[in-house]
Amino acid sequence: MASAVTQQISIRRFESAEWRTYKALRLCSLEDSPDAFASTLDRELARPDTVWAERLQNAVGSGQNCVLIAEVEGTPSGLVWAKVDATDPVSVNLFQMWVTPEARGRGVGNALLQAALDWARQYGARSVKLGVTCGDTAALRLYQRAGFVALGATEPIREGNAVLIQNIELVFANNALAN
Repeated sequence: MASAVTQQISIRRFESAEWRTYKALRLCSLEDSPDAFASTLDRELARPDTVWAERLQNAVGSGQNCVLIAEVEGTPSGLVWAKVDATDPVSVNLFQMWVTPEARGRGVGNALLQAALDWARQYGARSVKLGVTCGDTAALRLYQRAGFVALGATEPIREGNAVLIQNIELVFANNALAN
């Protein structure tokens, strides 16, 4: 009888010293899925290493950001960035959600999303928002299963690009601001 092989998925926060790993995952995400993000590979490649290091260091120390890495059997396999909205402190925005092609279909995206939602709840957020590419059905199904619903009309992902995104939101029941 064949036995099923289970892969261990771990989700944890990035540490500021891991900026090179963060940079590598982010650049891979933009190369793999160029129409899924507001930024572009060229824009991010142009950033000096000091910007990458400072970006992660500032986020890690802020208390208002949660930058998560997914690892499958110790291999970096995905990331998501949760950030308290600058104008609405009871709302958290998700950015940069991505899973490596070899880790897709194994629950990594769901594990990342649940960890980000857990952080948002612990922070005291009342809602979590993000934009998802229209037609990106795997991603949209993931968010819909978690309870996200559409917010307003679709809009271009970035100026000069015909790809549309749908803003979506998950509202937490009975969660008051803790901070």
